[in-house]
Amino acid sequence: MPTGERLAKCPSCGTTNRLPPPQPGRAVVCGKCKAPLDPASTGPIHVTDATFADQVEHNPLPVLLDLWAEWCGPCHMLSPTIEQLSSELSGRVQVAKLNIDENPVTADRFGVRSIPTLLLLKSGREVDRLVGVQPKQEILRRVQALLK
Repeated sequence: MPTGERLAKCPSCGTTNRLPPPQPGRAVVCGKCKAPLDPASTGPIHVTDATFADQVEHNPLPVLLDLWAEWCGPCHMLSPTIEQLSSELSGRVQVAKLNIDENPVTADRFGVRSIPTLLLLKSGREVDRLVGVQPKQEILRRVQALLK
């Protein structure tokens, strides 16, 4: 993928689209279903056991997956950092969240015993793991190592 090229997943059909350079007044639509794409929406995607294969394993981008639970205080402490990273890494890394209470199959598959756990995945395979609340710079350092 050329440097600076951005990708966006269509919220309607799930197709990954290359985003053109920003042009004032030009609407961006999905190449498959023609649904409007919002290139400014850069929040993390929410993954489930059912959507893991499509959204993570088949994703052309590396994935930073935040495994969390609603009752977990440290998970909520890390959440703003995950939101920031999603925006900053848009088009280079797909940032995703998976609630382990609602999706135990994926959590078990990766042997998650503590949360928050951040997995760095390429083609659905784990290449790095961070457990516990981590500083943003450490997460970025690990992501940058993956992108090299």
